[in-house]
Order: sequence, then structure tokens, then C-alpha cells
Amino acid sequence: MIFETERPGAGRADAIVRDYLTEVASRWFGRAATPAEVDRAMLDEPFDDLQGDSGLFVVASDGGAVVACAGVRFVGVVGELTKVFTLPDCRGRGVGSALLRHVAEVSRARGITSLRLDTRAELAEACALYERLGFVQVAPFNDDPYSDRWYAKPLS
Repeated sequence: MIFETERPGAGRADAIVRDYLTEVASRWFGRAATPAEVDRAMLDEPFDDLQGDSGLFVVASDGGAVVACAGVRFVGVVGELTKVFTLPDCRGRGVGSALLRHVAEVSRARGITSLRLDTRAELAEACALYERLGFVQVAPFNDDPYSDRWYAKPLS
């Protein structure tokens, strides 16, 4: 598995985020999301700030193919995880765990002292991953209408 920082807007970054939004939107709607709905989600959930001083976007590739991604937005000394996703046929192989450990190490090196994220209970695979990695549920720290769970983890 190779982890690489990718520039938002680059072909590989946009392709894996499209895959992520397709799955999330499809689960939300209870049916396959249309290309137009995914296009709208790409506009509604920009990630172009996940670079430079404001954030980081990392892809995981296996045999040259991108199979996972994770972004972190730097807010003071807190890193807010976003766009955490592994292709369904690559789940259960430790890709997500290794990717999040990599993102945590890079964040720690940049002075980030904790990571946090919001998600939905419906995304059971993601919730299980976060809990396995030591994230604990915390009180809501935003009012995202699509979230019903918030997690945090100190980086010590």
C-alpha cells in the first residue's frame, strides 16, 4: 500500500471522492445516486482547502490503483477528518486503518494535537473503524444535518 498526498482537483483525488460521494448519497437516498446528484454533492462538499497550511488529502494506492482516501482540515491544533473512504471491495484488509494512522502521524508532525470527525450511525463500517482506532464519541461540535455521531481522539 502506498500513501501519497494528492492535490484536490487532481484526477485521482476527484475520482475517489466521486466514488465516496456516490456511496454516501446512495445510502442516504436508499437507491443508487444519479450522476447529477453526485455532481451536486461535489459542489456542496468542496475539499479544495485540503492542501497547504489548511489541510491535507491523502490517497492510498495498491498496484497503481487508488483504493482509499482521507482528508484532514487543520483548525488550530485540531484536525477534522473528512472524506474518509475505502472502496467496498478493498474493505477488511486494513487499508482504512493504515491510512488513518498515516494521516494521524502527518497531522501530529504538523502540530495537530487531536483529530475529530462527524459521521452517521448508518455508516457502520466507518464507525467500527474509528472505534477500533481509539476514537470515542463526543458531544456534537457542529450542526451538520447529515451527522448523528461525533468522534474525537487525542494525538499523543
